[in-house]
Amino acid sequence: MEKEFYAEKESDLIHISTEFLNTFKEESIFAFYAEMGVGKTTFIRYLAKAMGIEDEVSSPTYGFVNEYESPYFGTVHHFDLYRIEDEAEAYDIGIEEYLYGEEKVFIEWAENIDNLLPESCVRVTITKDDQGGRRIEAKL
Repeated sequence: MEKEFYAEKESDLIHISTEFLNTFKEESIFAFYAEMGVGKTTFIRYLAKAMGIEDEVSSPTYGFVNEYESPYFGTVHHFDLYRIEDEAEAYDIGIEEYLYGEEKVFIEWAENIDNLLPESCVRVTITKDDQGGRRIEAKL
C-alpha cells in the first residue's frame, strides 16, 4: 500500500495526521526518512496530537526513545536514532522488543537500522519542495 500527502503549510499537518493514522491504523512500526530539518519531528508531533497525546512531543535528546500514552492507541514509542553508531548498538538498547511488539513505534533516522526493520514497517519519506511545502510518501 502506498499513500502520498502534501502539506503546503504546517497547519495542513492537522488533517494529514488524522488521514495518515486512518490509512495505516493496523500498522505499528513507522520509519521516518528525511534530511535534517525537513520535518520528521514536526510530523510526529502532529501524529501524537491526532492520537490524543497531550504531553509535549520532542525528539529524544539524551536517550534514544521517549514514551507517550495515547487514550486511543495505548503506549507510543518515539525513537531518534541519529546518534546511533551501528545496528549492534540498536540491539544493545533493546530495539527488537519495540520492533516486534504490539505498541506504536515512530523511528526518526530509520536508515541507521534499515536491516532490522520488519517487513510490516511503514516507511515514511518526507521531502521539501521549492515552495517550502512538504511531500509525505508512505509505503507499506
